[in-house]
Amino acid sequence: MVMKDMNLAEYKAKSGTFVPAWTIEIQTVIEDVDKILDAVMDVHPLSYGRYQRNASISAIGMETSQPQADSTTEKHVDGYVAGTTETYPMVELKLSIERDNSILEKVMDAIHYVHHYEEPVIFLREDWVSRANYNPNRDNPNRFWNNGRGLPHRIESISR
Repeated sequence: MVMKDMNLAEYKAKSGTFVPAWTIEIQTVIEDVDKILDAVMDVHPLSYGRYQRNASISAIGMETSQPQADSTTEKHVDGYVAGTTETYPMVELKLSIERDNSILEKVMDAIHYVHHYEEPVIFLREDWVSRANYNPNRDNPNRFWNNGRGLPHRIESISR
């Protein structure tokens, strides 16, 4: 069965709309998440609706590779043997920005400058992100201020 692509520019729902965006997914160590976000914030507010400095951080996982001869790892890690498998902890940091190449260039330059790798693993996707219709009807029982649970407990430090 062939599915016809939906033109999201014409999408109209009571709940809101979708707008085109770039999603940037960066593999990094948890200790560098704030450093990367701060660098990006110097060139872009990372807005999502009425909020800024928006990002998604995965749980700590692993990344693995086999650095080859003439790699930075071989040059800077004493005793490293080219082709040996290495595995390290990492997180995936996801950011969303508008689809504008000049903004993308500034954000990518900021990320590359502060990232701990010379060849960071970064994925770029063309996505559509939701934008809610802010509704003065604030009696929706599912909203955090009405559901009896409130917001989740705040995390005080990203790197702990």
